Amino acid sequence: MATETAIGLDQKTMDIIKATVPVLKEHGTAITTRFYQLMFKDHPELKNIFNQVNQRKGDQPKALANTVYAAAVHIENLEAILPVVKQISEKHRSLNIKPEHYPIVGKYLLMGIKDVLGDAATDDIMNAWAKAYGVIADVFISVEKEKYDEVEKNTGGWIDFRDFKIVKKVEESDVITSFYLVPADGKAFPTYEAGQYITVKAEIPGETYDHLRQYSLSCAPGEDYYRISVKREDATQDHPKGIVSSFLHHHLHEGSILPISAPSGDFYLAQNDERPLVLISGGVGLTPLMSMLETVVKDHPEREVIYIHATRSGKFHAMKDRVEQIASVNNNVTRFTVYDSPVEGDQYDREGHINQEWLSSILPTIDAAFYFCGPKGFMRAAYQHLKKLNVSDEDLHFEIFGPSEDITQ
Repeated sequence: MATETAIGLDQKTMDIIKATVPVLKEHGTAITTRFYQLMFKDHPELKNIFNQVNQRKGDQPKALANTVYAAAVHIENLEAILPVVKQISEKHRSLNIKPEHYPIVGKYLLMGIKDVLGDAATDDIMNAWAKAYGVIADVFISVEKEKYDEVEKNTGGWIDFRDFKIVKKVEESDVITSFYLVPADGKAFPTYEAGQYITVKAEIPGETYDHLRQYSLSCAPGEDYYRISVKREDATQDHPKGIVSSFLHHHLHEGSILPISAPSGDFYLAQNDERPLVLISGGVGLTPLMSMLETVVKDHPEREVIYIHATRSGKFHAMKDRVEQIASVNNNVTRFTVYDSPVEGDQYDREGHINQEWLSSILPTIDAAFYFCGPKGFMRAAYQHLKKLNVSDEDLHFEIFGPSEDITQ
């Protein structure tokens, strides 16, 4: 008789799950793509939660496939994927994913497996995955309950969405605008860690479903407002315009109401580290790093900071004046600007892209805390440059905007 393990799965079930690892590696994205198709067909109301742009681009099915694959690989020791679980649970809490959603996801994930694998998905395999999903779902539900409880304990904390009013709207560059938000009810609201984000719920006229988007808070904690700085995604040959960013930029004004979730996220500044702080941002990836910069000069004015920002040109450089102001009054802050397509009149430190040699020439030490954020290609390059400079993994901190992706490969 099979014995039960500490995680509630017998050895036979775990052996079957492990045997499906090669299949998941080959067919995982096809399975999760089919899962979303089937689920949205029967539960279109869930489109109010899931980002449909990421569905169309294939990013979300790929991210889910990677999570399922990791769970299968580590089925005997799910604690190994706990960091990933915690990161995803932060997003789930921000999106207000609830325990009642998990049985729905489980039902259609199993249907996706059966649809893609056909006769290869035997009864033993399906039964094993039904058991395994139940255990994995319980792990997520447990972690997310802790996060919901933690939010409710915070002063002014709330669950679900709460109406905030836009009290100021500021153009930071040709494509980035900041929105200053305060509670519409005038009551208290919680602080947060520098680098965290909120989810906004865009209720757009003419759209069948709500659109949820996560935006980093771009100011230091402790202000009497939240601030998000949003890049307007204009239409290109390859991509339509950003639905939510266009709505925020063109249709919301001072006095408009915007429902948001409480701050969330596991990418934030470690306040107990006294070593030099290196911030590297690309484009709108500056938003969480601006929060960190504002925080460190306020709370730890003696800490050495090097801030590097890369963008196309001065027209696209948001918050440049603020960074220069901070550097001018804080001798411990050094800032560098990198433009890949500068125009006449631009002032910058480097033309082109950040590379290993240039980083080596400006960094006084690699014994520092490195935080970086930006487009995925930018982040992948930054990671490789820093690794070649022998920066340890423990000192590399980054966040992907959108579905998770491995930038270390």
